[in-house]
This record gives sequence, structure tokens and C-alpha cells, in this order.
Amino acid sequence: MSRLTITTPLARLVAGLLIVTAALTGLAAPRAFAAELVGKYAVEGSLAPDGTLSVQATITFDGTAPATLVQSFATTREVLGDREYVYRLSDIKATSNGQPIEASVVEQAGATVVTLPTQGVTQPVVLSYQVHGAATAEPTGETTVAWRLLQGLSLPVREFTAVIQVPTMIEAVQCEAGPPVSPGVCAFWGGGTHDHPNPTFNDGPRGSGEIVEAIMRFPAGTVAVNEQVRELWTLGRAFSVAPLPLGIALALLVLGGLGFWGLHRRLGRDAVSAAEPTLVAEFHPVGDGEAEFRVRDGIRPGQVGTLVDERVDPVDVTATLLDLAVRGHLLIDELPKSSKYAEGEWTFTRRSGGDELRPYEKTLLDAVAPVDGEPVATSELPAAIGTVIGTVQDQLYDDVVALGWFARRPDQTRNSWFKVGFGLFAAAVVATILLAAFTSYGLTGLALIAVSLLVVFLGQEMPARTASGASLLNGLGLLRAQLLGHPTDQMPKGRELEELSEVLPYAVVLGGYDRWLKALVDADTDPDADSTDLDWYHAPADWHLSDLPASLSRLVTTIQGKLFAR
Repeated sequence: MSRLTITTPLARLVAGLLIVTAALTGLAAPRAFAAELVGKYAVEGSLAPDGTLSVQATITFDGTAPATLVQSFATTREVLGDREYVYRLSDIKATSNGQPIEASVVEQAGATVVTLPTQGVTQPVVLSYQVHGAATAEPTGETTVAWRLLQGLSLPVREFTAVIQVPTMIEAVQCEAGPPVSPGVCAFWGGGTHDHPNPTFNDGPRGSGEIVEAIMRFPAGTVAVNEQVRELWTLGRAFSVAPLPLGIALALLVLGGLGFWGLHRRLGRDAVSAAEPTLVAEFHPVGDGEAEFRVRDGIRPGQVGTLVDERVDPVDVTATLLDLAVRGHLLIDELPKSSKYAEGEWTFTRRSGGDELRPYEKTLLDAVAPVDGEPVATSELPAAIGTVIGTVQDQLYDDVVALGWFARRPDQTRNSWFKVGFGLFAAAVVATILLAAFTSYGLTGLALIAVSLLVVFLGQEMPARTASGASLLNGLGLLRAQLLGHPTDQMPKGRELEELSEVLPYAVVLGGYDRWLKALVDADTDPDADSTDLDWYHAPADWHLSDLPASLSRLVTTIQGKLFAR
């Protein structure tokens, strides 16, 4: 057999044209495109007397079916009153031309998503399912059945139709269509008459994701209610001011306040003393128009200050240092300034004293003026000197308990109530979180927090004095009145500085400090310098008693800065 050989240029040109023409003809041949539109979405539904709605949707594509078709059904819907309806879909099936399609059903937050593998399907797809929870109760006793027959479809729909078989006559029918958040009305709906009892719905076209909702109302007792209502969490609901939650919260506040008030009366009030007020000190007459200051039972200013406010504070320690100096255990010596603007400097020198020291006094004295040591300047006080303050406070608290003024250390009482209050506060916070998260009784938790804070803060007022402590406190009231009102110029002649100095530490903690300090200044009746006129406080050679207020003010500031620095 011979082969045909194209040898002439004309023959080769004709052959090339034939090949190009064939190629172009092939490109222009019709191709099958996947559908981008659902031509018709036709629903046939039936409503059972128990409120279950059965839906069968026939989906016809314009052209070849897409690779997949997705329809998302919302399973929650918010309503007024911080609530939402919950729907459940069951028996979800899909077929085409009588053959099942393996639909993928995924439950997501607030939606049931059905994915249909429609690749290659040439016949309409039939999607069927049942809806539970669409029958809701009306305040009048009627039942409303509402369901979005078209919703969440991944393709737009040109035409929508629906017919619902109902078990009884309907009172009203309505149809809404459009965007899910703000639907309008459908193109047509009707039914509910004797001639046409089953409602029908028509609409279209609808965009991808738009809805068509059928709403039917039935007489009371004809269709059962199967609504499922879930309460939504909101701040307003969690902390509801409805009568019951508000009433419980107010009751807890009142009962908690009354309970703590009762505990304070029982545990935090000073014991009632039938005895006369115990005098701590007095101005005892020693001559015509003269009186000397006498302290009873060796009660110290630091003890007095602790009894008055139930705390050991800087004022009590300062008064103790002054008292130690006045009693002869300490000499305070003010040094000359190196320049006009230099800081003040003092030295503390240990002295023998004439009476016994309390434990807290000895600790404090050892810190500022060690035994057998050289005079210590305020600028040379060790940085750790402040650590002794805790010991001084502990010993002073123990001292007032040993004297029988308190049954228990006031600081321990405050700490115990703080721990109780803080524990209650932590529990109340947890309770509030749980109540607000799962109930509408969040106000009850806030009431518990308020009561716990009451315990935290007012528990600091729970230390109570014994009968002897209360009697002594009454006596201190009398002494304070004398310190504020007794004439300052009636000290025994020749002993004014000594007697006024004894008053000064008590005036620091009880009041009247400025007037007694002024009395010391006024006691200076000569123009001479007074650098050593006070036995307990020495100063530079040109120093006068009129300089004492400023000197003591600077000294107190310096001491407290050293002793209470942390």
C-alpha cells in the first residue's frame, strides 16, 4: 500500500488551514457549566398535631448541578426577654431520582449545616427533614408555628413555592421573605379557608442566604406546643432586679449587717465596768495655787496610747522615747549645725535611770542607746534599726494584755477578723461568678461581697477592753480633760521645768502637747542661754528654751524616719 505524501506548497497550505479550522471548531463546541442558580425550590410540608413539622424540599437546578450544595438551618432564634428558641432537626435525608445522596450533617454553634455532594446529579435533589420546637405558645393560649422553609442556601433561588398540610383550620397565616435580619413580606401567600385549608406560599427570586418563613397560628388546643426556650446570659439577667432576686439580696444585706452588729455587741464591745474610773495621773495640790503632776501605778505613755486607740503607732513610740529621757534613762543632746542649712543632728546617751524598765522600753532603749556604748548620733543609727519596731509593738501589745486591759492582743483580734473577712470575700466572689453565670441571682452574690467587706473593714473595730481596761479608759478621759484645761502656770516654784517635762509625754498621746510645750518656754524668765536647763535635753551653748518647740519637732520627724523606715 502506498502512502499519500504532501509535497507541494499549495497542498501544505491547504492542510494547515484544515487543521486550524478543526481546532477552532473544537473550541467553539458547547460546554456544560455548573449551575449558579436554583431554578425552583418547592416545599411540601405537613404539620402533625404534636407540633412536629415535616419538610420535603425539591431543589431543581438551572443546568448541571454544582459540585456541592450547602444549606445551613439556624437552630436558635433570639426573642424578647433575653431568651432564645431552640430548634432540632431530625431524619435528614437527601435523594435524587430515587437514589440516596450521602449528605454530610454537621452541628455547629446555633446551626445545622447540611452539605450535599451533587456533582454529576442530573435530576432534582429532594431534601427532607423534621423540625422540632417550631410550635410556640402565645399568651392567649393559641399556638404559632413558624419556620424558615428557605434559609442558608449556598445558591440563589429564582422561584420558591410551598404547601403545608395542616391538621386543623388555621386562624392566621403570614409569610416573610428577604434578608434574615430584616425580612419583608412574600410575593404571595394564602389558604386557611374552607375551600383551601392548607396554606400556600410563593416568592422569588431570592439571593443566596435569604429566607422565606411560613408563619401559621392555630386555635388553642389544636396543635401541641413543643417549643424549647433557653435563657440567654446578659448582664441584666445575671443581676436581675426582679422582686425575688432583689428581695433576697436586700434580705442578705440586712441580715448580714444585723448579724455583724450582734457579733460586735457580743464580742467587740468593751466590758461594762461597775467600778469608778481609774485615774492614771492627776495634778495633786501641794500648796496655795500650786500642783504637781503625779502618775499612778507607773502607767507609761506608750501603754496609755495603746489603750486609747487599740494600736501601737508612731506617736506611742515617740512618747515612750521622750518619757525615757524625762525619767533619766536617756539623754538627748542636740549638736550644733555645721551650717545654716544643714540637717539637725542629735546624740542619744544611755543613763542609769531611777526606775524599772518595761520589756518594750528596754528593747527600744537598747536600739537607740546601747548599754556601755558611746553616744549614738541620729545619722549613725543602723539601717536595720527599724526592725526593732516590730518587737517593740509585740512587747507593748503583750504588756497591755498582761496588765489585764485586754483579754487578747488587739492586733491578733484584728488579724483574725481580717482573715475571716477575706475568706468570706473570696467565697463571695466565687459565689457571685457562679450565680451570675448560671442564674439571675447575681445581686445575691453582690450582697454577700458587701457583707464580707463589712467583716473585713469593721472587723478592725472588734478588739474589746476588759472591765479594768474600760475603767482605765474612763480615767484617761478625765486626764485628757485636765491636760487640755488645767492651768499650766501652777507648777511648784523652782521645779517648773521638771514637772512640766513629766507632763509632756502624756500630752503627746492624749492631747494638749502644744500648750504644755509653751509652758516650758514660758518658764524661762531670764535672758541667759538654756542649753542644759533641761536635765533630759541638752543643746548648743546659744540655745534657749524658746527654741525647744522647733527642736523637738525636728527631732520627732528624724526619729520616726529612722525607726519606722522599712
